[in-house]
Amino acid sequence: MAFVKAQKSKAYFKRYQVKYKRRREGKTDYRARIRLINQDKNKFNTPKYRFVVRFTNKDIVAQIVSASIAGDMILAAAYSHELPHYGLEVGLTNYAAAYCTGLLLARRVLKMLEMDQEYEGNVEANGEDFSVEPTEGRRPFRALLDVGLVRTTTGNRVFGALKGALDGGLDIPHSEKRFAGFSKDNKQLDPEVHRKYIYGGHVAAYMNTLIEDEPEKYQSHFSDYIKRGIEADNIEELYKKVHAAIRADPTLKKSDKPQPKEHKRYNLKKLTYDERKARLIERLNVLNSVAQGNDDEDEDDE
Repeated sequence: MAFVKAQKSKAYFKRYQVKYKRRREGKTDYRARIRLINQDKNKFNTPKYRFVVRFTNKDIVAQIVSASIAGDMILAAAYSHELPHYGLEVGLTNYAAAYCTGLLLARRVLKMLEMDQEYEGNVEANGEDFSVEPTEGRRPFRALLDVGLVRTTTGNRVFGALKGALDGGLDIPHSEKRFAGFSKDNKQLDPEVHRKYIYGGHVAAYMNTLIEDEPEKYQSHFSDYIKRGIEADNIEELYKKVHAAIRADPTLKKSDKPQPKEHKRYNLKKLTYDERKARLIERLNVLNSVAQGNDDEDEDDE
């Protein structure tokens, strides 16, 4: 019989340390997180803020978060499903919507801290890189970009939200290399290309392509745009109005939907002992009646 060496001995399993649950589930990159939340010891419990951006299938989540021993504390948040209040009812997950969500969060948190008049940011989005400059009064609100597990490729929607927050007046360390329109060949950002993405020009170009080549596909893909009378030519004006509305009033708006009278249950209601007993008796009675009916049919056949 061949000799088999034990690769993992008892000593190995005695010393084995289980990874954190969110690491096992693949939800948190703890190597990146520890760099984002570690604070200098001479800051004396000063919160270190992160600009957190996450994407779902139908929504964009942007938050200003600080870490504490008790858990992450959220200072302010903005969501793309709030954009219909500002005039944008369709395309709530693209690059342009990510820009609007970042802009909304930046203006909201600055208004909360009473710094919105001091730091207006870049009022007209022209696609060029922008960094806020400190004034004579308070320093600009500083946060670090937290992208989570997203691949930081050039033109990713995360950087659309980043650009919106920068134009909104937040101080976030960044590089222009990941914005849409940056060329690896000449190592420069093309502001015109970036501006096109901010104002939904890439969506308008796709709409024009489908109208010419595949009209039926255009009707199905952009049915919500067609219902609201949004065409490729007026998309830029739509986003300009949304940006202006966000700057005019970034405060959180309450939903108009009425509160449900009864909460919908997705699991079965737990029955009491008497209810379970009565239910069992009822089922037995039904079974007995069915069995008695079958016996009567057999007697008739005979």
